[in-house]
Amino acid sequence: MRNHLAQVLIDKGIADKNVLDAVREIPRHLFMDSSFEGHAYQNKAFPIAANQTISHPYTVAFQTELLDLEQGQKVLEIGTGSGYQTAVLLKLRVKVYTVERQLELFKKTSIFFKKMGYRPKQVIFGDGYKGLPKEAPFDRIIVTAGAPAVPKALLSQLKVGGRLVIPIGFEEQIMTLFVRTTEKEFSKTEYGSFRFVPLLENKN
Repeated sequence: MRNHLAQVLIDKGIADKNVLDAVREIPRHLFMDSSFEGHAYQNKAFPIAANQTISHPYTVAFQTELLDLEQGQKVLEIGTGSGYQTAVLLKLRVKVYTVERQLELFKKTSIFFKKMGYRPKQVIFGDGYKGLPKEAPFDRIIVTAGAPAVPKALLSQLKVGGRLVIPIGFEEQIMTLFVRTTEKEFSKTEYGSFRFVPLLENKN
């Protein structure tokens, strides 16, 4: 079934062998509610705890491919969610710092990572809009929820040459890649529309 899913992603344009290998290796059904397990290897999103979703495998693969990862890089993930995207990143042998805003998901996924032997550098309960300044700068930043605009804090925490992948918009989001070209300049490329749950901000 995982091989079939990988083939679906290839047919949709995913070409990065490492990303496809991660999809083949990771047991997506274990990241989902047991009532959806039978559908785990379809290219569909499903509800998880706290009114959140596990993204389409294509979306996970697309975002990961845009990151253009190299082994050993330092990666900030905003929105741990089910942990599936985190697992894909870890399979690509990068150092993952992941931030989750929903306490229920943070607790559940933290326990799950330990049980499964997944070892992010840090799993943090916090406000993704603020990034993780004490661990910055990062080679790569990935945001797995939709934001109305790119948080300036995230741009400031990118290394020069670093890449930030984020879905921007309200009802529908445009997948956007920012590359920090100099200390003060960023290039921006847009890659079509997607649908994500909103990125939650701590207003306090």
